[in-house]
Amino acid sequence: MKLKFTKMQGVGNDFVVIDGVNQRVDLTPALARKLADRHFGVGCDQILLVEPAGTPGVDFRYRIFNADGGEVEQCGNGARCFVRFVREHGLTAKAEIRVETKSGVIAPRLEANGEVTVDMGAPVFAAGRIPFLTDLDGIVQPLDVGGETVMITALSMGNPHAVQVVDDVDTAPVATQGPKIEAHPRFPQRVNAGYMQVLARDRIRLRVYERGAGETLACGTGACAAVVAGIRRGLLDARVRVSTRGGELTIAWAGADNPVFLTGPAVTVFEGEVDLGKL
Repeated sequence: MKLKFTKMQGVGNDFVVIDGVNQRVDLTPALARKLADRHFGVGCDQILLVEPAGTPGVDFRYRIFNADGGEVEQCGNGARCFVRFVREHGLTAKAEIRVETKSGVIAPRLEANGEVTVDMGAPVFAAGRIPFLTDLDGIVQPLDVGGETVMITALSMGNPHAVQVVDDVDTAPVATQGPKIEAHPRFPQRVNAGYMQVLARDRIRLRVYERGAGETLACGTGACAAVVAGIRRGLLDARVRVSTRGGELTIAWAGADNPVFLTGPAVTVFEGEVDLGKL
């Protein structure tokens, strides 16, 4: 069986996007791992599957599989690529669509300048909903990581994040400490580990060790989580430019129960077809 796909990227966070509206796709975890393999497959951080909506008033269903084959709730950079994909492939003529995800409905919008803005919904701080196991209150909490205590802010942007402030992201222990935080027992569904360097009240640098994918060049929900954590900690203003290793994103949040808005580029790299029998 041959499967058509589109390779896309959003500030270096790369995706294999599959049209599940016009072709039948049985995307198992094993197949997702094969497609994501950078040596034997197509290669990507995540696979995005476009499906018909199952909810009235919603345009599409959006499923996300990490490189390890696990299906996850949300992906901000992927959401931007999603709206560009459905427009370029003639699946919709709308500039703004409503998309059903595992964590709820989001609303990405194609801007006149070619960038895409996504309403990512309101952040969640309730520990049980992240989920995060703690008996403490407070926006900053200690986390024991291999005998070292780090101070994190735990929250959900549709998926769980643990954000810490560092002096310099270039020297932050992302590769060594990130996997330990990802698999920490206080995060029952694992977690994305974010490392934020505050440059000014409207600018940060960020690296993220993503759950199920390792460190990526950018993480959209991670950028949202970092800015929200910084605002709640009194370090940042309501609109922040986020510099990642793959490029720049803009995050805006008015606080309280307001939604977080993520704006950035979404780029089609190439179209292809893969023979699944040869993977």
